[in-house]
Formats: sequence, structure tokens, C-alpha cells
Amino acid sequence: MDKLKNDYKMGLIGNCNYSALINSEASIVWMCWPHFDDNSIFGALLDENEGGEFSIIPKGESNHFEQTYVENTNVLQTDVTCGDCMFRITDFAPRFEQHDRFNKPLMLMRKIEPLRGTPQIKVICSPRGDYGKRKPTVHFGSNHVHYSGIGEPIRLTSDIPLSYIEKEKFFVLDEVKYLVLTWGMSFDDPIKITVESYLYRTINYWQRWASQCSISRLYQKPVLRSALALKLHQYEDTGAIIASTTASLPESPGSGRTWDYRYCWLRDTYYTLNALNRMSRFDEMKKFAQYIINIAEEEVGRFSPVYTISGDPVPPEIIVDLKGYRGNGPVRIGNLASRQIQNDIYGQVLLAQFPLYVDERFPGHLGPSSYNLVRKTLGYIDKRMNEPDATLWEYRNMQERHCYTYLFHWAGSKAAAKIAEKLGDKDLYYMAMALSSRSRNYIESCYDPKLGTYLPSQGNHYADASLLHLITLGFLAPRSQRAKKHLEFIEKALLTPGGSMYRYDRPDDFGRPEVTFAVCTFWYVEALACSGYIDEAFRIFEKMLDYSNHLGLFSEDIHEATKSPWGNFPQTYTHVGLINAAFKLSQTFDYPEFF
Repeated sequence: MDKLKNDYKMGLIGNCNYSALINSEASIVWMCWPHFDDNSIFGALLDENEGGEFSIIPKGESNHFEQTYVENTNVLQTDVTCGDCMFRITDFAPRFEQHDRFNKPLMLMRKIEPLRGTPQIKVICSPRGDYGKRKPTVHFGSNHVHYSGIGEPIRLTSDIPLSYIEKEKFFVLDEVKYLVLTWGMSFDDPIKITVESYLYRTINYWQRWASQCSISRLYQKPVLRSALALKLHQYEDTGAIIASTTASLPESPGSGRTWDYRYCWLRDTYYTLNALNRMSRFDEMKKFAQYIINIAEEEVGRFSPVYTISGDPVPPEIIVDLKGYRGNGPVRIGNLASRQIQNDIYGQVLLAQFPLYVDERFPGHLGPSSYNLVRKTLGYIDKRMNEPDATLWEYRNMQERHCYTYLFHWAGSKAAAKIAEKLGDKDLYYMAMALSSRSRNYIESCYDPKLGTYLPSQGNHYADASLLHLITLGFLAPRSQRAKKHLEFIEKALLTPGGSMYRYDRPDDFGRPEVTFAVCTFWYVEALACSGYIDEAFRIFEKMLDYSNHLGLFSEDIHEATKSPWGNFPQTYTHVGLINAAFKLSQTFDYPEFF
């Protein structure tokens, strides 16, 4: 069990242009360049032999590693103790304000400083191209290593003697050393002055960003870490927000459920923006509004559930020749979900736009293109109202008219009606209200009076955790008898003795899910809090906090038998669920008076 937990002992760094995962031993095991959904130049996470790595290795066998973030930042520090010696590695992706905009270069910086004694270390830098297929041609310059043949040239600039890097030889670390990795550019500035300056400015940027967040009174530390992680999943150039940093980390051992999550799901983004909006992070919301407006201008007939960070179609799903995480393949790149019908997304697009219209803090922000988006999206709900879909769980071979989809038709139409009221558009208002009524009728047709619950679709007697949203979105009065019975049905079917929740209990294309889905448990916490079961909501939330890694980062799934994390990592869904649940719990808590 401990070995499995250690596999997810990774920290995330990034600058809203790219991101990287660094394991607890300070090896960069996953990093895609130049952007989130490009080739992994370091992919040891999916294949230790062929994936590529960037490691700083201490001499000796009984070494101890302790990893922390610089407080309220995305700057990662790993303290390494080797015998009587100790040194620190500081890893970061530069990000700071410069000339009235953000400087976020394709640059990774590593600072290595001795803290005690004279440790010996060696550096291994072995990037790869085409997901492990191509090794670069390596040339050594006077103070840099040049890697070519795997895309744009990659350069490693350092004040470490290059002979030690070339031969992967141990050397004595008796002064601070620096490593700067760049994509498609040279690094000709003074290395010490530049790295120290960028480090100071990056720390200052993140701490200022964190200080400007509105956060819950309770659980502030995990909420802030979640917000910082979410921010790293937004591609600032377009406003797209990806679902996760990784691709093809399996949902459970041997399951074959390995998906590429480095794309922008419209549904996931709604949930993410909802959390960031609660924290008063409005820039992210406005950037995504522009992203979806540009998509809407190009699309005819329907939206895809998922797009690339530039708003293009997701590439066809392929399998690449990597062994997979802990040997669990296949390793998929691209995602078949982009070809699916998932009609709940239209309601979520409208809900994502809603605050920009009704919140008085956004005067004059919206133009005709945003209004056209609202009308167009509402029209898609009308056109697709009776169409079966794959729903949020992305069933590959099962299409039904899902209650969850109609719930978001209902909620999105209600949001559109309020937007229409704000704009004084009577035609839009009446259309939205009619669609809301039609959606409500279908949802009610999914109610089973014998079981006392709403079913995933008509005649489908399985349980589905997504229908907790009937309570949290206010379709059901949270403290009504019907809501109570609905909640009890889902609890009995999906809640484990350990306090985490499965997505559903029906077999799907790959059999029955073996793992619980972390965000479902946070949805459950919210539903409990809404329904007045406050003590139980706090108890479940506290148990969920134990499933984060040493840095407060969460995966997608939890293997109940081993209590180990699985699935892609870090998972924005899970962090969004944590934030929303923490805010809901804070609203229920009676705070003592200050002295």
C-alpha cells in the first residue's frame, strides 16, 4: 500500500504555458513541451526506460527526501539528506508580471544549493520526442547542452561542468549550482543573477495571487493549494482549462481505463470556473468566456464535449509504444470523447456565462458575440432535447436520455432566462422558460416512487452519483422528504465503508468500476450539507483530506481496498469538488466571536 501511495508523491509546477510533475526524489517524470497537450519530453511516469527523465541524484543509497511548496506558491522545494550531508533543489517555471503582461517563458529552472556538508550529486537529462520513440542528437557547447531532432531545439544551460553532465558523473556540490532548460531559444543571460531574480519574482507573483483569493473560513490551506493547482491548468493564451496534467494514468490496476486528459472539457471547465468564481478569481472566468465564444463562432450544429487548448478538434485517439504506469497500458494519446454526443455541456456553457451577465462587478465586459453565444447554445438545447447521449461518464457503447443531461438543460435554461431578463429580451426569456419546463418534465419522468429516487434514465434502476446535483443545484428542496430518500438511495448503493463514493453501480464498456471517483465524494459532502446533515458532511470531508498526497494534491480515483490513488493527476475535478465542499461547509458553521 505504501509503495502505491509513494507513486503519487509528485509535485506540480508550471506557469500557465506548460506544466511538469516532479516526484519526491526530485526527478521530472512528466513534462510536455511546448504546451500541455504536446509531446512528453520527460515521460518516465509512463515508461521508466523509454519515457525520458531529468533527475538530480544524490550519491548513496540511504537518502531521505522531504518535499514542500514555498508557502502559497507553485515553487517546489525538495530537501535531500544523504548521510551527514544535505542539499535543496528548488524547481519552478518562471511566471511574473513584466511590461503590463505576464512573462511565462518556455523555461524550467532548477536551483541546487548545499545546506550541510559536501554532498555528491549527478545530473541526468534525457529528453525524448514522439512519446519516447525518438532520442535527440546531443551536442555540447561551452556552457550548454543542445538537444535536436525532437522538435524545436532544447537547450540545457548550467554552471555545472558539462563533462559531469555528459558522463552522468557524480561531483561534489560545494556551492549553489543552476540548471536552465529552454525550448526553442538560447539562454545567454548571467545564470545566477537571472535564476535568482526569476525565482524571487515568481514567488512574489504566486503569493500575491493567493492573497487576492477569497477563501472559506474553514480548510483554508487545502482550498488555497487546490486553487493554485487549478490555476496551473489554465492555458493563459486562450483561456482553455485542461482536465488534468497527465495522460493515460490508469483508473485502476489492469483496468484498461487509460485516458488522455490534457484537453479542455466544457463540462469540467464549468465546475472549475464555479470554484474559482467563489474565490473571486474573475480573470480566469473572463478568459474562458473568450475561449468558448471563439469556439461557438466556428461550430455549426453542435459543440464537441472537448477541445484542444487552442480550440481545435482533439486529435484521434491513438496508442503509443510506452509500457504505461506500473506496466498498465495501453497508453492513449488523444481522446475518443471528442467524437461523442454529450448534451449536458450546453447547460454548463450557459451556467459558465451566467455570472458575467448578472454580477454587477462586470459592467461593459460583454459584447454581441457573447449574447450570440447564449442564443446559439440555448438553440442547441432545443434542437438536442430528445437526443440520447453518452452523458458525463462518457459511456462508449451506451447512449440514453440521461437525467443528468436534462438537469443541466433545466439549470442552463433557467440561467438563460435570467440573462434574458437582464437584457430585456422577451423572446429569449420565453424560449428559455419553455425549455426549462420541458427539461423538468423529463427529469420527473425518471422518478421511481417505489425506490424513492431519481434514476439515471427512464427504467434504469442503477444508482448514479451525478444525480446528487438534483440537490446541490436546487432542483429538489434540499430538506424535503424526496431529497432525503434520493440521498439515502445513492448512499446505500455507492458509498463505501471507507467513506468514498463510486460513480455508479452499473457495468459499463469495461465492466464495473473498481475505484471510487473522488469528486463524487465531495459532491456527496455538498449534498449532505445542503440537506442539513452537517456532522456527517464534516466527517466525510475530513476523511477525504487523507487521500491527498504529501503536498495536498489529489488524483482522480481512490482504490478502496488499498486506499491508494489512481487515475490522472492532479485532477481538476477533485480539487474543484474540495473547494466547493469547503465553501458549503463554511456556510453552515457558527463561528465564535473574536475576543
